[in-house]
Amino acid sequence: MNPDALRGHMDALLLAVLEREPLHGYAIIEALQERSGGALSVPTGTVYPALRRLERIGHLSSEWATVGGRKRRTYRLTDSGRRQLEGERSAWREFASVIGGVLRPETPASG
Repeated sequence: MNPDALRGHMDALLLAVLEREPLHGYAIIEALQERSGGALSVPTGTVYPALRRLERIGHLSSEWATVGGRKRRTYRLTDSGRRQLEGERSAWREFASVIGGVLRPETPASG
C-alpha cells in the first residue's frame, strides 16, 4: 500500500488497534498488519512518534510492563482517545462516502 495513502489516517488506525486492549509498540505494528490482511507494513519510525504524540495530547496513556521477560511500554486508550476514535470513524465514513460518490462509474444517460 502506498505510504502516502496513510497520511492523515495514522492516528485513527492506532486508536482503533488500541480500542480492544492495551498493547506495546511492536504488538501495535503487528495488529495493524494482521487487521489489514498484510497490506499495512508501518515502520517503527512512523508508529512510535505518533504514539508519543497521541499520549502527549491525552488520547493514550502508557506504562511500563514486562512482556515475555522484556520491559516494554504498553499503550492504552483514554476516554479522550475513545471520543477521538468515534470522531475519526465518523469523519472516515463521510470521506469514504464523498470519494466513493465521485469515483463510482456514472451510468450513461438515456436519450
